[in-house]
Amino acid sequence: MPRKPHHCRKPAVSQIASPSRPTLFNWLEIALLGLIWGASFMMVQLSLNGIGPLGISTLRIAIAALILSLLCLIRRLPLPSLRRDRKIWLHAAGMALFSNALPFSLLSWAQLHVTSGFAGITMALVPLFTLVMAHLMLPGERLTLPRLLGFLLGLIGVALLIGSDALHSGGASLEPIARVICIGAALCYAIGSIITRRCPPVDPIAFSTAALLIASVMMLLVTLTVEGVPAQMPPTSALLAILYLGVFPTALATLILVHVIRTAGPTFLTQTNYQVPVWSVIFGTLLLAEPLPAQFIIALALILSGLLVSRIAFRGLSSRPGA
Repeated sequence: MPRKPHHCRKPAVSQIASPSRPTLFNWLEIALLGLIWGASFMMVQLSLNGIGPLGISTLRIAIAALILSLLCLIRRLPLPSLRRDRKIWLHAAGMALFSNALPFSLLSWAQLHVTSGFAGITMALVPLFTLVMAHLMLPGERLTLPRLLGFLLGLIGVALLIGSDALHSGGASLEPIARVICIGAALCYAIGSIITRRCPPVDPIAFSTAALLIASVMMLLVTLTVEGVPAQMPPTSALLAILYLGVFPTALATLILVHVIRTAGPTFLTQTNYQVPVWSVIFGTLLLAEPLPAQFIIALALILSGLLVSRIAFRGLSSRPGA
Protein backbone atom coordinates (compact mmCIF):
# COMPACT_ATOMS: atom_id res chain seq x y z
CA MET A 1 0.00 0.00 0.00
CA PRO A 2 1.61 3.31 -1.06
CA ARG A 3 2.47 5.82 1.62
CA LYS A 4 0.29 8.87 1.73
CA PRO A 5 1.89 12.30 1.47
CA HIS A 6 2.75 13.96 4.77
CA HIS A 7 0.06 16.59 4.40
CA CYS A 8 -2.58 13.86 4.00
CA ARG A 9 -1.32 11.64 6.83
CA LYS A 10 -1.57 14.28 9.53
CA PRO A 11 -4.35 16.73 8.73
CA ALA A 12 -4.64 19.56 11.21
CA VAL A 13 -8.43 19.68 11.08
CA SER A 14 -11.24 17.70 9.49
CA GLN A 15 -12.89 18.93 6.32
CA ILE A 16 -15.35 21.75 7.04
CA ALA A 17 -15.64 20.64 10.66
CA SER A 18 -17.19 22.99 13.16
CA PRO A 19 -14.46 25.28 14.49
CA SER A 20 -13.19 24.56 17.96
CA ARG A 21 -13.45 27.05 20.78
CA PRO A 22 -10.75 29.72 20.24
CA THR A 23 -7.80 29.08 22.51
CA LEU A 24 -5.54 31.60 24.21
CA PHE A 25 -3.03 30.88 21.45
CA ASN A 26 -5.65 31.82 18.81
CA TRP A 27 -6.28 35.13 20.58
CA LEU A 28 -2.54 35.80 20.68
CA GLU A 29 -2.38 34.98 16.96
CA ILE A 30 -4.99 37.57 15.97
CA ALA A 31 -3.37 40.13 18.27
CA LEU A 32 -0.07 39.52 16.47
CA LEU A 33 -1.81 39.79 13.09
CA GLY A 34 -3.27 43.17 14.05
CA LEU A 35 0.16 44.36 15.15
CA ILE A 36 1.91 43.11 11.99
CA TRP A 37 -0.66 44.48 9.56
CA GLY A 38 -0.99 47.75 11.47
CA ALA A 39 2.75 48.38 11.13
CA SER A 40 2.78 47.51 7.42
CA PHE A 41 1.26 50.83 6.31
CA MET A 42 4.48 52.68 7.15
CA MET A 43 6.51 50.21 5.12
CA VAL A 44 4.16 50.52 2.16
CA GLN A 45 4.69 54.28 2.16
CA LEU A 46 8.47 53.77 2.13
CA SER A 47 8.33 51.19 -0.65
CA LEU A 48 6.26 53.47 -2.92
CA ASN A 49 9.43 55.47 -3.59
CA GLY A 50 10.29 54.17 -7.05
CA ILE A 51 7.95 51.15 -7.22
CA GLY A 52 4.31 51.08 -8.30
CA PRO A 53 1.59 49.69 -6.02
CA LEU A 54 1.13 46.54 -8.11
CA GLY A 55 4.89 46.00 -8.19
CA ILE A 56 5.01 46.21 -4.40
CA SER A 57 2.25 43.61 -4.09
CA THR A 58 3.98 41.30 -6.56
CA LEU A 59 7.37 41.52 -4.87
CA ARG A 60 6.06 41.01 -1.33
CA ILE A 61 4.03 37.98 -2.40
CA ALA A 62 6.98 36.54 -4.35
CA ILE A 63 9.31 36.99 -1.35
CA ALA A 64 6.78 35.31 0.92
CA ALA A 65 6.35 32.43 -1.53
CA LEU A 66 10.13 31.95 -1.66
CA ILE A 67 10.42 31.95 2.15
CA LEU A 68 7.66 29.40 2.63
CA SER A 69 9.04 27.25 -0.21
CA LEU A 70 12.41 27.16 1.58
CA LEU A 71 10.61 26.28 4.81
CA CYS A 72 8.93 23.35 3.06
CA LEU A 73 12.31 22.17 1.75
CA ILE A 74 13.95 22.43 5.17
CA ARG A 75 11.12 20.50 6.81
CA ARG A 76 10.93 18.07 3.86
CA LEU A 77 7.27 18.92 3.55
CA PRO A 78 5.88 18.16 0.08
CA LEU A 79 3.33 20.36 -1.61
CA PRO A 80 -0.04 18.78 -2.43
CA SER A 81 0.11 16.41 -5.40
CA LEU A 82 -1.01 18.01 -8.65
CA ARG A 83 -2.61 14.71 -9.68
CA ARG A 84 -4.21 13.45 -6.45
CA ASP A 85 -4.90 16.71 -4.64
CA ARG A 86 -6.54 18.79 -7.34
CA LYS A 87 -9.25 19.94 -4.95
CA ILE A 88 -6.63 21.32 -2.56
CA TRP A 89 -4.91 23.17 -5.41
CA LEU A 90 -8.28 24.54 -6.50
CA HIS A 91 -8.84 25.95 -3.01
CA ALA A 92 -5.28 27.30 -2.95
CA ALA A 93 -5.98 29.06 -6.25
CA GLY A 94 -9.18 30.47 -4.76
CA MET A 95 -7.30 31.82 -1.75
CA ALA A 96 -4.59 33.24 -4.04
CA LEU A 97 -7.18 35.01 -6.17
CA PHE A 98 -9.57 36.30 -3.50
CA SER A 99 -7.16 36.90 -0.60
CA ASN A 100 -4.21 38.26 -2.57
CA ALA A 101 -4.24 38.99 -6.30
CA LEU A 102 -7.76 40.38 -6.79
CA PRO A 103 -8.11 42.61 -3.69
CA PHE A 104 -4.51 43.87 -4.00
CA SER A 105 -5.14 44.86 -7.62
CA LEU A 106 -8.56 46.39 -6.92
CA LEU A 107 -7.35 48.45 -3.96
CA SER A 108 -4.23 49.59 -5.82
CA TRP A 109 -6.42 51.17 -8.50
CA ALA A 110 -9.21 52.36 -6.20
CA GLN A 111 -6.88 54.23 -3.84
CA LEU A 112 -5.85 56.45 -6.73
CA HIS A 113 -9.41 57.85 -6.68
CA VAL A 114 -10.62 57.59 -3.05
CA THR A 115 -9.22 58.69 0.29
CA SER A 116 -7.25 56.19 2.34
CA GLY A 117 -9.77 56.73 5.15
CA PHE A 118 -12.63 55.49 3.00
CA ALA A 119 -10.59 52.44 2.02
CA GLY A 120 -9.97 51.78 5.71
CA ILE A 121 -13.66 51.92 6.57
CA THR A 122 -14.58 49.52 3.75
CA MET A 123 -12.01 47.02 5.07
CA ALA A 124 -13.93 47.10 8.35
CA LEU A 125 -16.87 45.67 6.37
CA VAL A 126 -14.98 42.39 5.89
CA PRO A 127 -16.39 40.98 9.18
CA LEU A 128 -19.98 41.67 8.07
CA PHE A 129 -19.52 39.85 4.76
CA THR A 130 -17.74 37.00 6.56
CA LEU A 131 -20.44 36.69 9.23
CA VAL A 132 -23.20 36.33 6.64
CA MET A 133 -21.29 33.97 4.32
CA ALA A 134 -20.03 31.79 7.18
CA HIS A 135 -23.58 31.55 8.57
CA LEU A 136 -24.81 30.24 5.20
CA MET A 137 -21.87 28.04 4.20
CA LEU A 138 -20.04 26.76 7.30
CA PRO A 139 -21.16 24.54 10.19
CA GLY A 140 -20.75 26.01 13.65
CA GLU A 141 -20.50 29.58 12.33
CA ARG A 142 -24.01 30.78 13.12
CA LEU A 143 -24.79 34.49 13.02
CA THR A 144 -25.87 35.24 16.60
CA LEU A 145 -26.99 38.49 18.19
CA PRO A 146 -23.82 38.83 20.34
CA ARG A 147 -21.62 38.31 17.28
CA LEU A 148 -23.57 40.94 15.36
CA LEU A 149 -23.37 43.33 18.33
CA GLY A 150 -19.61 42.80 18.56
CA PHE A 151 -19.29 43.57 14.84
CA LEU A 152 -21.34 46.77 15.14
CA LEU A 153 -19.29 48.03 18.10
CA GLY A 154 -16.06 47.36 16.23
CA LEU A 155 -17.33 49.01 13.04
CA ILE A 156 -18.46 52.14 14.92
CA GLY A 157 -15.08 52.30 16.66
CA VAL A 158 -13.19 52.08 13.36
CA ALA A 159 -15.45 54.70 11.73
CA LEU A 160 -14.94 57.04 14.71
CA LEU A 161 -11.18 56.51 14.65
CA ILE A 162 -10.87 57.25 10.93
CA GLY A 163 -13.29 60.19 11.09
CA SER A 164 -16.24 61.43 9.07
CA ASP A 165 -13.94 63.16 6.57
CA ALA A 166 -13.30 59.74 5.04
CA LEU A 167 -16.85 59.74 3.67
CA HIS A 168 -16.48 63.13 1.99
CA SER A 169 -15.94 63.18 -1.74
CA GLY A 170 -12.48 64.00 -3.01
CA GLY A 171 -13.84 65.22 -6.33
CA ALA A 172 -12.24 62.55 -8.53
CA SER A 173 -14.31 61.72 -11.60
CA LEU A 174 -14.01 57.96 -11.04
CA GLU A 175 -14.58 58.15 -7.28
CA PRO A 176 -18.07 56.53 -7.28
CA ILE A 177 -16.75 53.52 -9.20
CA ALA A 178 -13.65 53.36 -7.00
CA ARG A 179 -15.80 53.29 -3.85
CA VAL A 180 -17.76 50.33 -5.18
CA ILE A 181 -14.49 48.59 -6.03
CA CYS A 182 -13.23 49.13 -2.45
CA ILE A 183 -16.33 47.37 -1.16
CA GLY A 184 -15.72 44.63 -3.73
CA ALA A 185 -12.19 44.17 -2.37
CA ALA A 186 -13.61 43.72 1.14
CA LEU A 187 -15.97 41.09 -0.24
CA CYS A 188 -12.99 39.34 -1.85
CA TYR A 189 -11.23 38.99 1.50
CA ALA A 190 -14.36 37.44 3.01
CA ILE A 191 -14.68 34.97 0.13
CA GLY A 192 -11.00 34.05 0.51
CA SER A 193 -11.53 33.22 4.19
CA ILE A 194 -14.50 30.96 3.41
CA ILE A 195 -12.55 29.16 0.66
CA THR A 196 -9.63 28.59 3.03
CA ARG A 197 -11.93 27.13 5.67
CA ARG A 198 -13.66 24.80 3.19
CA CYS A 199 -10.40 23.34 1.89
CA PRO A 200 -9.92 19.58 2.48
CA PRO A 201 -7.45 18.47 5.19
CA VAL A 202 -3.96 19.77 4.38
CA ASP A 203 -0.85 20.92 6.19
CA PRO A 204 -1.23 24.71 6.69
CA ILE A 205 2.36 25.44 5.65
CA ALA A 206 2.00 23.46 2.41
CA PHE A 207 -1.34 25.11 1.68
CA SER A 208 0.00 28.61 2.38
CA THR A 209 3.00 27.97 0.12
CA ALA A 210 0.82 26.71 -2.72
CA ALA A 211 -1.50 29.72 -2.44
CA LEU A 212 1.38 32.23 -2.44
CA LEU A 213 3.07 30.55 -5.41
CA ILE A 214 -0.14 30.84 -7.42
CA ALA A 215 -0.68 34.43 -6.27
CA SER A 216 2.87 35.31 -7.35
CA VAL A 217 2.16 34.17 -10.90
CA MET A 218 -1.19 36.00 -10.95
CA MET A 219 0.31 39.27 -9.70
CA LEU A 220 3.33 39.05 -12.01
CA LEU A 221 1.07 38.85 -15.06
CA VAL A 222 -1.06 41.78 -13.87
CA THR A 223 1.94 43.95 -12.93
CA LEU A 224 3.81 43.40 -16.20
CA THR A 225 0.64 44.25 -18.12
CA VAL A 226 -0.31 47.38 -16.15
CA GLU A 227 2.93 48.83 -14.77
CA GLY A 228 5.69 47.08 -16.68
CA VAL A 229 9.27 46.86 -15.41
CA PRO A 230 10.62 49.81 -13.34
CA ALA A 231 12.79 52.12 -15.43
CA GLN A 232 15.49 52.29 -12.75
CA MET A 233 16.60 50.51 -9.60
CA PRO A 234 14.53 51.62 -6.58
CA PRO A 235 16.41 53.12 -3.60
CA THR A 236 17.72 50.84 -0.86
CA SER A 237 15.12 52.07 1.63
CA ALA A 238 12.30 50.95 -0.68
CA LEU A 239 13.88 47.54 -1.23
CA LEU A 240 14.36 47.01 2.51
CA ALA A 241 10.74 48.01 3.11
CA ILE A 242 9.55 45.47 0.54
CA LEU A 243 11.74 42.80 2.15
CA TYR A 244 10.04 43.52 5.47
CA LEU A 245 6.61 43.38 3.82
CA GLY A 246 7.42 40.02 2.28
CA VAL A 247 8.73 38.45 5.49
CA PHE A 248 6.27 39.64 8.14
CA PRO A 249 2.92 41.00 6.81
CA THR A 250 2.85 38.40 4.01
CA ALA A 251 4.81 35.20 4.78
CA LEU A 252 4.38 35.08 8.56
CA ALA A 253 0.89 36.60 8.43
CA THR A 254 -0.30 34.06 5.85
CA LEU A 255 0.82 31.17 8.05
CA ILE A 256 -1.00 32.65 11.03
CA LEU A 257 -4.09 33.51 8.98
CA VAL A 258 -4.44 29.99 7.58
CA HIS A 259 -3.93 28.41 11.01
CA VAL A 260 -6.55 30.66 12.64
CA ILE A 261 -9.13 30.03 9.91
CA ARG A 262 -8.56 26.27 9.97
CA THR A 263 -8.74 25.97 13.76
CA ALA A 264 -10.98 28.77 15.06
CA GLY A 265 -12.88 29.71 11.89
CA PRO A 266 -13.08 32.74 9.56
CA THR A 267 -15.57 34.59 11.77
CA PHE A 268 -13.07 34.58 14.62
CA LEU A 269 -10.35 35.88 12.29
CA THR A 270 -12.40 39.02 11.57
CA GLN A 271 -11.50 40.34 15.03
CA THR A 272 -8.22 41.39 13.40
CA ASN A 273 -9.92 43.93 11.13
CA TYR A 274 -10.72 46.23 14.06
CA GLN A 275 -7.20 46.13 15.48
CA VAL A 276 -5.31 47.15 12.33
CA PRO A 277 -6.36 50.85 12.27
CA VAL A 278 -5.64 51.13 16.00
CA TRP A 279 -2.08 49.87 15.59
CA SER A 280 -1.65 52.00 12.47
CA VAL A 281 -2.50 55.14 14.48
CA ILE A 282 -0.24 54.09 17.36
CA PHE A 283 2.77 53.47 15.11
CA GLY A 284 2.13 56.69 13.22
CA THR A 285 2.11 58.62 16.50
CA LEU A 286 5.17 56.93 18.02
CA LEU A 287 7.42 56.62 14.96
CA LEU A 288 6.21 59.24 12.47
CA ALA A 289 5.28 61.99 14.95
CA GLU A 290 1.72 62.07 13.63
CA PRO A 291 -0.86 63.68 15.95
CA LEU A 292 -2.98 61.32 18.03
CA PRO A 293 -6.66 61.79 17.08
CA ALA A 294 -8.75 63.30 19.88
CA GLN A 295 -11.32 60.52 19.50
CA PHE A 296 -8.72 57.74 19.81
CA ILE A 297 -9.57 56.70 23.38
CA ILE A 298 -13.32 56.51 22.71
CA ALA A 299 -12.74 54.60 19.46
CA LEU A 300 -10.36 52.21 21.21
CA ALA A 301 -12.91 51.61 23.97
CA LEU A 302 -15.60 50.75 21.40
CA ILE A 303 -13.28 48.40 19.51
CA LEU A 304 -12.19 46.63 22.69
CA SER A 305 -15.83 46.35 23.75
CA GLY A 306 -16.62 44.74 20.41
CA LEU A 307 -13.79 42.25 20.91
CA LEU A 308 -15.02 41.47 24.43
CA VAL A 309 -18.59 40.88 23.26
CA SER A 310 -17.28 38.68 20.45
CA ARG A 311 -15.19 36.66 22.89
CA ILE A 312 -18.25 36.07 25.07
CA ALA A 313 -20.20 35.07 21.97
CA PHE A 314 -17.55 32.55 20.91
CA ARG A 315 -17.34 31.07 24.41
CA GLY A 316 -21.11 30.78 24.69
CA LEU A 317 -21.56 29.25 21.24
CA SER A 318 -18.79 26.69 21.62
CA SER A 319 -20.20 25.52 24.96
CA ARG A 320 -23.56 24.58 23.46
CA PRO A 321 -24.18 20.93 22.56
CA GLY A 322 -23.69 20.30 18.86
CA ALA A 323 -22.06 23.66 18.24
